[in-house]
Amino acid sequence: MSEAVIVTHCPELNLLHRGKVRDMYEIPGHEDKLLMVATDRISAYDVVMTDPIAGKGKVLTEISLFWFKLLGDIVPNHLISADIDQFPKVCHQYRDQLQGRSMLVKRTKVVPIECIVRGYLSGSFWSAYKKSTTVCGFNLPEGMRESDPFPQPLFTPSTKAEQGLHDENISIERMRELVGTELTDKMATTSIQLYQRAADYARTKGIIIADTKFEMGLDGDNLLLIDEVLTPDSSRFWPLDQYTPGKGQPSFDKQFLRDYLSSLDWNKQPPPPPLPAEILAKTKSRYEEAQQRLTR
Repeated sequence: MSEAVIVTHCPELNLLHRGKVRDMYEIPGHEDKLLMVATDRISAYDVVMTDPIAGKGKVLTEISLFWFKLLGDIVPNHLISADIDQFPKVCHQYRDQLQGRSMLVKRTKVVPIECIVRGYLSGSFWSAYKKSTTVCGFNLPEGMRESDPFPQPLFTPSTKAEQGLHDENISIERMRELVGTELTDKMATTSIQLYQRAADYARTKGIIIADTKFEMGLDGDNLLLIDEVLTPDSSRFWPLDQYTPGKGQPSFDKQFLRDYLSSLDWNKQPPPPPLPAEILAKTKSRYEEAQQRLTR
């Protein structure tokens, strides 16, 4: 098995941003394109762990590529190629770091809104619902239980926070103020269509997509789907055969990691604690199971 890629080092490219998981590069002479690399870093509670999940970046990349193809007729996306031989030649020397975990993409003007679609009452929405049945401008039915489905999927945007800070849920009206009515309505409609297509497909593979997050950018006047798409990092995946409303659900993501960290006397601030091999292995297996179910 190849070694985990924690931090990429591509000195002949221009590192634009090192996120929680992805490293983003500008390619000299190709300023209209970007190189996205999914590393094996993993974060929890907005803290990047010291210990990686070996192969995680390749899993995320394969899942995103699958969805880009399946959803391409709903909205175009920023993918140019995931084949390193089709990347600019300066990238070829970094093949060992890039293989299977990188995408050459169009550079867009990123819309500074997280497009969240929720099909089920969970996470922060469940926490808010317990205080009031009106959440983010939505008047939800009374008597809903944790993990219950909504009557129809909800588009619940949030602002994109700076690294280390939490995104802030906003109303659709507030989004219209920020980016305009026409763009808001297009992004909302597109997000719901993407979620519905993906949720219907995933259900045939034994997975419930409880919620997910899309990012979009503008290429001139054209709206494009960008970043990662419908991965365990950006979505809440539940096994259909274990779905039991009225409580939290098991999931195909880093729940093992979160549960372990919650059991520690750790203040959820850097530095992170070391992770046992068992937690790393269980987390890795959940990501790989989601990949196998969805893409095969």
